[in-house]
Amino acid sequence: MLKNKPLIIIITGPSGAGKTTLLKYLPSEKFYFSISHTTRSPRKGEINGKDYYFVSKEKFLEMVKNDEFLEWVEVFGTFYGTAKSEIEKAFSQNKHLILDIEVIGATRMRSYFGNSAVFIFVLPPSIEELKKRLEKRGTEDANKIRERIQRSKEEIKFASWFDYIIINDDLEKAKNELFSIIKAEMCRPFRNTYWHDILNSIIHE
Repeated sequence: MLKNKPLIIIITGPSGAGKTTLLKYLPSEKFYFSISHTTRSPRKGEINGKDYYFVSKEKFLEMVKNDEFLEWVEVFGTFYGTAKSEIEKAFSQNKHLILDIEVIGATRMRSYFGNSAVFIFVLPPSIEELKKRLEKRGTEDANKIRERIQRSKEEIKFASWFDYIIINDDLEKAKNELFSIIKAEMCRPFRNTYWHDILNSIIHE
């Protein structure tokens, strides 16, 4: 059970920056990983309802029409979106909520959550390294990778808008930075309900 108010973490970065890999280090018993809806086909090894909710374009647009998404975005003809129901699932399980979403979608979350959420941007050490990671996946051809690299350059321009930036050049270092951010945010007064009781007891002694 959580002792403090749960965290809402919005984490984003260009495709290939390694944000999904970083999140695998967070324990599932304490963190609820929001599952996005997408209209793209599953990649090898991906499971519906675990990696994404894979839906048709018609179903996705129906959900948009019914105002079921916190945010949604179209990337290279593919739709991605975060359903409002994911927040309810996280809090009903008394867990911290992790939203791993596209950069543009992440920027839209500020108007919804305000300062109650933590916004983290994961950067690759260089564009060249990012290109190598995308090529290593082996899921897209050269033209698609070039498109992603160009989009990544545009997305990186938003990095300074976020609360924290993690440069993922060394996985262990990046992991420790993520853990440090979480620990620091859990010490903020508006999340730490115990502080109020302690402060009141000291003041009224």
